[in-house]
Order: sequence, then structure tokens, then C-alpha cells
Amino acid sequence: MEIKQNSKKKPMREKEARFFQELPAEKFLGSDTMGICQGKPIANPETPIISGENEPPLNTQTGKSSNFPFYSPSPLPSAFKNSPANSSVNSTPLRIFKRPFPPPSPAKHIRALLARRHGSVKPNEASIPEGNEFEVGLDKNFGYSKQLIANYDLGDEVGRGHFGYTCSAKGKKGSLKGQDVAVKVIPKSKMTTAIAIEDVRREVKILRALTGHKNLVQFHDAYEDEDNVYVVMELCKGGELLDRILSRGGKYPEEDAKAVMVQILCVVAYCHFQGVVHRDLKPENFLFTCKDEHSPLKAIDFGLSDYVKPDERLNDIVGSAYYVAPEVLHRSYGTEADMWSIGVIAYILLCGSRPFWARTESGIFRAVLKADPSFDEAPWPSLSPDAVDFVKRLLNKDYRKRLTAAQALCHPWLANYHDVKIPLDMIVYKVVKAYICSSSLRKAALGAVAKTLTIPQLAYLREQFTLLGPNKSGFISLQNFKSALTKNSTDAIKDSRVLDYVNMVGSLQYRKFDFEEFCAAAISVHQLEGMEGWEQHARRAYELFEKDGNRPIMIEELASELGLSPSVPVHVVLQDWIRHSDGKLSFLGFVRLLHGVSSRAFQKA
Repeated sequence: MEIKQNSKKKPMREKEARFFQELPAEKFLGSDTMGICQGKPIANPETPIISGENEPPLNTQTGKSSNFPFYSPSPLPSAFKNSPANSSVNSTPLRIFKRPFPPPSPAKHIRALLARRHGSVKPNEASIPEGNEFEVGLDKNFGYSKQLIANYDLGDEVGRGHFGYTCSAKGKKGSLKGQDVAVKVIPKSKMTTAIAIEDVRREVKILRALTGHKNLVQFHDAYEDEDNVYVVMELCKGGELLDRILSRGGKYPEEDAKAVMVQILCVVAYCHFQGVVHRDLKPENFLFTCKDEHSPLKAIDFGLSDYVKPDERLNDIVGSAYYVAPEVLHRSYGTEADMWSIGVIAYILLCGSRPFWARTESGIFRAVLKADPSFDEAPWPSLSPDAVDFVKRLLNKDYRKRLTAAQALCHPWLANYHDVKIPLDMIVYKVVKAYICSSSLRKAALGAVAKTLTIPQLAYLREQFTLLGPNKSGFISLQNFKSALTKNSTDAIKDSRVLDYVNMVGSLQYRKFDFEEFCAAAISVHQLEGMEGWEQHARRAYELFEKDGNRPIMIEELASELGLSPSVPVHVVLQDWIRHSDGKLSFLGFVRLLHGVSSRAFQKA
């Protein structure tokens, strides 16, 4: 739901035309790419424009879009005083909403799907069979208070999106008396499907649960009347991150980029631990609280957010084209998709260009799926190796190899940045669960890898171990995992059913962990594979395993260790795992064992 709180913008001609002339077409600052944050122009009140196949070609000399519509009429007549009629300008194309079904191309039918989700399909438009989305007699009663006007004086419109707008307001009574706030107005007339109603209900629920984090826009209350839902939030007056990027000439120096990335990662790590994935992270969705150069940054617009457990995958294609992760286009994703979007933001901050570029949505998606971002052109060679590695670790197309938000905060590029507090990381729960269920042979192999970890990796694990609350003897039990979650939980954890997942982990029977074994248990082998020089790293671990844990082993014993069923042809599959010279595990077998192979994987082989 493209509705964003935002400060007023200068006319686009004043603010950006100069930039279009100064930057080549491949730079991200052109109006056809990221655009201004107040929302996309809407030619029809019911059907949003999707820029893409029909967008005007760029002038390769100036970077301008020919016949660019600098202004377009606002799709909704404002009920508030002093509301400008023409405040809507272009925003980042493309916001996508899809119901899960297998199209021949990730970009096909996006316009119709967006219309269907919000009930704006015209009688003469082709229908895409996705099941019965439209329901008769939709219940649009949310149970929110109906006393908005009694509590707030509504003022100017400050932002607009496809399906609503945001205005300023001032509190009339209570703790917010005299205080400026933002009121997000979502017309019920736009909620013509059950999906649209659930989107609004979930957004309010998530904002209510997560409010309190210093880098998340503060939620005050939700109201409704017969016509609208009103979400009252903190008013951020400092403008969008996108505006700051534009005002700085398109990119940030490394130190300034670090300050931005730390704030983004802190709030995203907080959301992910609660089981909330944002699904639309981009510069337009981060606001500064004031105009000060060092103003705090706040995440906004949870209209596309959803709940997800660590062992679940989402499948609806949602987001904005330039920031969408490959696995989202493949319809199987989790919180890692947000980390990809953060990688795109980091790339833009550091070099002023988009990592993936095409003139159409289909082309963008193909680039996201197939192309690799360039790190060869300026300014990348002049940036620190840590900065380059940081971005590469986030823009890995294999989501399993991507850093989590908590891990990214421990990356050498951000390490020791103003004493950043590292939050608890849900991936630790996931990999420790897998470790507990592993064979003794795999645990020995992981123990060897743990002895080769780098200082930053050990620092991250030490932070996680400490957050789990070891006893005076330096041990933690599975009860510590449950207690740490309870200590850091919000209502969102219950709604996302993360609590159920952690209770399941806590119910497993296992002895206590000291820090050494915790390091072995909390390793993500896939993430280690994402590092440069992984093979050399693995060989050092294998050398340690050879000395301490490797021993002659029969194929039948290995099959038993791996839990293979009798129907699996183990002699054929496992013969290259064991050295014929001495019957010990080979390097190939060692690396495969680290991944925790299963009988299902063998049956597919």
C-alpha cells in the first residue's frame, strides 16, 4: 500500500532537473527510476499507473525523460485545509502485489494483479484466474476509536500514495496536547477486497507492537469512521533519505554512509527478531526526524509488512522493483529479502548508481535474477575493501549466504561504530536447532570449523552468547534461549508465531553449551561459503579435523550417522566421501557433512 508520511517537496523542476542533466542515464537519480517519495501519479482514481514497458525513453545525453509529467492531478480530493491539488509526483516504480500463481515471467500481469488486489479491475479488463478474491459484504469495521476529530486538529497534506495520503495534525488533549503528529488516511472505498482490508489491519497491528524502537516511526493510535481509517504517528520533519542523497550529489562519503546503514540495520534487526519482514525497504521509506545533519533516521510504511517464522517462506511477490530480492521473484523468501534491499541501498549510498538497471520492469527483474552488480567502476576502486565486501555480502543472490542484520552490524566495515549495541539474532536459534539434531560426526566437523573463525566472527558469536545470559560457570542451556526471547519480545512475536518456534527449540533435550561448543553450534556454513577464500578456510578446518576428529569410518557407519534409509544406494553416493587409502573422511566428504545432508538430498542425487 503506497502511502507514506513525508515532508513537502520543492517543485521537481527546481529540485531535480539539474541532476538529470549532470548524471548519465545509467545513474540512479533519473526521474524514471527512484523518483520523489510522495507517490506515483495516478491517471485514474481506481487504477495506478505502472511505469515500465510504456515509459518514455531517456535522453542519453541529459538523462532526462522526454515529455516527463512534472505534475499530475491528485487522485483524491482532500478533506483537509490547505491541501494542494497537485502535490503528487513520481515515486519509485514499481510497487508489486501478487497472489501466488505461476506466471511464465516474474513481471507478467503485474498491472492487472495490482488492480485485482485492491478491487479496481475494469469490466473490459482481462481477468487472471487466481481464485475468488472479491467477496460480497466485506466487513470494514476495524474496531478502532471513532474520536479522531475530538482528539486532533487536522492540517495540511504532507504525502500521498496510491491508496491514501498523510496529513499533519496537532493533538488537542491528553499526552499529545499541542504536539504535532502525522495522520495517515486510508480510504475505505479503496478496500474492495479482503486482501486490502487485511493489509491495513496488519499494518496497524505491526506498528502498535513494534513502536518504541528509536529508529522506527512511533505509533500513537488508530481511528476510523465510515469513510476512512486513520493511523496517528510521529511526525518526521526532516524529509526522506532519498532527499538527502539528492542534496549530497547522489552519494555519501563512507563515514556518513556508515551512520545511515547502522540505523537501518538496527531497526531491521529489531523487526526480524520479532518475526516481521518489512518487504519494501528503500530510501523513500526512511525519514529524518528533523532537518539537522545528524538527525535520527526512522523506518516508515509497514503497509506491505508481514509475519514470518524462521522455518517458513512467503510466496507473494511484493515490493519495489529496484530493491526486490531474487528469491522474492522466485516466490520463496523470508527476512533475508530485506537484507538484499539494504544491500541495494548501501550500493546507492556509496556510489550513486543502482546495482541493477533496465528501462522496463521485466528488464529490472532479469537483471536482479541474472546480472552481477559492478564494483569495477569509480568510485568502488577508491573505497575501502571492507565497504566493498559489506555490500557484496548483502547482494549475494543465494539468500542463505547473505548476512543477517545483526551480523552486518558486526561486519568489519561497521565494527566499533559509536559503540553499536548488537541485538539478539534469530538465525542463532535456527542453526543451533540444526546442530542439536545433527550427528556426532557433523558436530565434530563444525567444531573444527569453529576453531578457524576470524576475530569479527568470534566477536559476533560472543555478543550472541552474552545476550543469551550464561550462568556464572559460563554455560547456557536451551532454557536460556526461551528466556532471552521473552526478555526481548513484543506482541509481534506472538502474531508471527516465532514464540512457537522457540518453544519447540527449547523443548529439545540437550546438555549445556560452553562458549566453545556454542561457536560450533551457531555457525552458518552457507554464510561462511559466501566469504572470499572459503575453500582455504575449509581446508584449514579439515586439517584440524584430521588431527582431532577424523578416524577410519565405514560407509555403513557414515550412512547411519547421516540417517540414510536402507533404500538409498549408499555405496554409490558415499564412496567419494571416504578415502580409499585409510577409510577416513575425505575433504569433499568433510565439506558436504558440514551442510547437514539429509536422506532426501541423497534421494534427489
